[in-house]
Amino acid sequence: MKKYFKKKSVRYTCFVLEILLFIIGIVGVRYYILHNRPNIKVENSAVYLYIPTGATMEQVLDSLRKMKVLKVESRFISAAEGKKYAGNIRPGRYKLTNGMSNADLLHKLTRGLQEPVRLTLSGNIRTNERLAMLLSRTVEADSAKILLILNDSVITADYGFTPATIMGMFIPNTYEVYWNISPETLMRRMKREYDNFWTNTRKTKAEALNLTPQQVMTLASIVYEESLKNDEMPRIAGVYINRLNKKMTLDADPTLKFAAGDFTIRRVLNRHKLIDSPYNTYKYAGLPPGPICVPPPVAIDAVLNYERHDYLYFCARPDLSGYHNFAKTLSQHNQNARNYHEMLNRNRIYR
Repeated sequence: MKKYFKKKSVRYTCFVLEILLFIIGIVGVRYYILHNRPNIKVENSAVYLYIPTGATMEQVLDSLRKMKVLKVESRFISAAEGKKYAGNIRPGRYKLTNGMSNADLLHKLTRGLQEPVRLTLSGNIRTNERLAMLLSRTVEADSAKILLILNDSVITADYGFTPATIMGMFIPNTYEVYWNISPETLMRRMKREYDNFWTNTRKTKAEALNLTPQQVMTLASIVYEESLKNDEMPRIAGVYINRLNKKMTLDADPTLKFAAGDFTIRRVLNRHKLIDSPYNTYKYAGLPPGPICVPPPVAIDAVLNYERHDYLYFCARPDLSGYHNFAKTLSQHNQNARNYHEMLNRNRIYR
């Protein structure tokens, strides 16, 4: 009798174990399907999910729905619930590739493993408004918030600048930053890049010119606006250095365009020279209050390594080559200017 009950007990135990294994198997399969089975489908090599600061689970789902990348939405929702993702949403730009599982995606999202964006700054940025707009196209912060910082004299002073000079802190280059970087963190990053650019060698050259790095940036912005030819920039810089040393007004046409707020001007007229602005270098001697654009390194180094010569004037060549004719005397310059103005008249360029 004991043997009978013992065998029955063994059979019952085995049956229970089989049921448990079956349940474990079902749970395991479900876990695999929810977490490890591919659930992301993209046609290209990769797409990017942008999660704004303060986003909710529903907003994340809405973005994924619009992207149409989830094979089975309910599986992602169940996996996200298991990871308690709703209480751990991290903003950023996340790379999604074809064949990713929910586990792969949630691993990135819960740990904030985002992909950086490439922030490219060029020399065609002429105002704080334009700078703010271009920055906001790459990062999450809107242009209004960035502009408030750029125009805040207290904040810019913390970096050693003013609202008039702050453009010079942004050295044209391509940088990698996180999409959700705050404007304050972005400012600190740009200041580090500025400090790295201004090596001891460059600082020594600026001192030899009796100019601060910021003044060099201002002069470089004028040189950059004057010429599209990199090989000519050191010579143009030399003209302005000569005029500064002789206490002459710079008479830089690009500063009049800046003062007028009209960068479409092709022909500077006498009425432009009457504009009452500290940026009018025909009216006021010395450098203007700040840069008239974001000068690229080639223009900055053109100032620091300016060409030594006796030229005091230059005028665009009438052949429209983009180069300039240089003169040591006003009479020579006036003749060059007449030749250029005749070309403008022939081409009906009156403004």
